[in-house]
Amino acid sequence: MTETTTRRAGEMPEALLTDELIASMSKRAGTQLRIEHSTNNEEATRIAVAKFAAGIGDINPLWTDAEYAESSPYGARVAPPSFFIGCFSGIQFGWPGLGSFHNLTRVTFRKPVYVGDTVNATCTYDGFTGPRPSNFAGNMVTDLFTNRYANQHGEELAQIHWEVVNFERSAAKEKTKDKSEQGSGPKLPHPWDAADLERIEAQVLAEAPRGATPRYVEDVKVGDHVDTLTKGPIGLTDEIAFVVGGGTPIPRLSAHAVALHSYAKHPAWSFRDPETSAQEPIYSVHYNKHAARAMGVGYPYDVGFQRQAWQIHHLSHWCGDAGFIKACESRYRRFVFLSDVVELSGTVTGIRVDEDGEHVVDIETRAVNQRGEDCMPGKATVALPSRDDDASQSPAARRAR
Repeated sequence: MTETTTRRAGEMPEALLTDELIASMSKRAGTQLRIEHSTNNEEATRIAVAKFAAGIGDINPLWTDAEYAESSPYGARVAPPSFFIGCFSGIQFGWPGLGSFHNLTRVTFRKPVYVGDTVNATCTYDGFTGPRPSNFAGNMVTDLFTNRYANQHGEELAQIHWEVVNFERSAAKEKTKDKSEQGSGPKLPHPWDAADLERIEAQVLAEAPRGATPRYVEDVKVGDHVDTLTKGPIGLTDEIAFVVGGGTPIPRLSAHAVALHSYAKHPAWSFRDPETSAQEPIYSVHYNKHAARAMGVGYPYDVGFQRQAWQIHHLSHWCGDAGFIKACESRYRRFVFLSDVVELSGTVTGIRVDEDGEHVVDIETRAVNQRGEDCMPGKATVALPSRDDDASQSPAARRAR
């Protein structure tokens, strides 16, 4: 009898941070991980790029309209800057029986992905910090990973450094139960009224990407507001669309015999849904309320890398097709639950010429929900064109083939 059948329905495996477990994970630091079961979109086909753009809600025609893209600084269709996330993002690794949350991402961008490119990814486990006590869930450790991406020519496309908090799930469940019994915490799902929904959806429909109109560095000043981009109310289909676009199935989602063979081999990857009696992946915390509660969270919530893609979308939406995002960082400080609305915005904090000789703008970013909470504070560096240069010297054109 497997571990998943002996656990009661609605339960996930639970473990403590023992000295043996810590010693075992210490030996794995520096390991390049096998990621074949978690890769997607290795080829940036027209359909793969269109699905990813749709899965993050990005309407810029640069990704999908060949005629429009040919007249852009890139000269052809390219993928959204966050497309790497749809090739490979994260992986379930180590710490069996612990809960986990993605809590930080740092991205460095080198070159765009063109439609037709092949994207080769690697993932290195850099080790962990801790253990240390947590207000949320007993003891915790933080895993450190580095993803590297290259195209078929061996050119580096991007690097992603990301962190995952691993925690003792039993303590988290008890604290979630206490909050529920005390009636504290937000009301979920959020009780929107018709007027609010009409206003929010009108706001989303009015938000347009900067696109072909250059945003010149001379027109930007410190303290400027970075255009707002709105996501939500977050629904189940938003999560499905992100998965369909290649986002973060860790490992890839599967069905029937394929899934059951995986769960038999890796019992900690699944739990049994108490309503349907089906075995579901732990990843379903993002769309299944029973999975979320078993993880110690009161309601399904978004994916960390999904939110990262929103930040990157927000930046490309603002800088226009001639600009180029050079780096960004996000910290995931609160859950974004299904039914939430998030407004991404930012403030220009610096303007300078960097070590590459490019005009860059430093930005402090935020993602504020309807409760006024910044659920993703971050920062970014974006290269912008200058009026002193001709179009062939724009940041995008400098990286074109």
